Amino acid sequence: MALHNEQGHNGQGGHGPEKVDASTGFERTDANVTGIVVFMVCLAIFVAATGRICWVIGKAFNAELNKEDGPNSKWTKTADVRQLGNLPSSPELQNKVAELTQSFPTPRLLIDDGDQDVADLHARESLLLENYSWVDQKSGKVRIPIERAMELVAEHGLPVRPAVETAKPMTGDVTPTVTMPLTDGFAPTGYEQAEEAQADALKKQEAAAK
Repeated sequence: MALHNEQGHNGQGGHGPEKVDASTGFERTDANVTGIVVFMVCLAIFVAATGRICWVIGKAFNAELNKEDGPNSKWTKTADVRQLGNLPSSPELQNKVAELTQSFPTPRLLIDDGDQDVADLHARESLLLENYSWVDQKSGKVRIPIERAMELVAEHGLPVRPAVETAKPMTGDVTPTVTMPLTDGFAPTGYEQAEEAQADALKKQEAAAK
């Protein structure tokens, strides 16, 4: 009995892990060729059967559609529209489209494929930003180039608004005073606030009892 337990503990009685001889460095058994061939044959049969089923379903659908639509005629014949080419629009339709594009409210979509509208917009913007021009000649207001405006701002700085004059306090008014800092950046949680309120209540009760 003791010998049997010792063998089972050492793995020689069928209960321990099986020892693997890795001295050869490769698998010493061949692949199961019969299993691979059977799998490939079953896969080919499955693919062929699936394709056949799909073809039968498609034929059934087409037959049902033809039954509902009736036999083909010269009016239901399929035509290749690519042979027709680009058909020009009628002059009346083109005039109507032109009227609609002119009467459509702004902003309108760009109709120029060459981006000439955008180029003209940038040219007008550059003309205003890079040259001197009158804003109001009667009052002497002039628009200066943006580069010159940046130089003036760098030299003299931006204008400062004058301080707002506060009205004198009336009789009886008290100027409010603020004690700094207003907060230390710590926000107690609801539980901490409840604990603090309970402690204050206990202190009041103890003070009242004394």
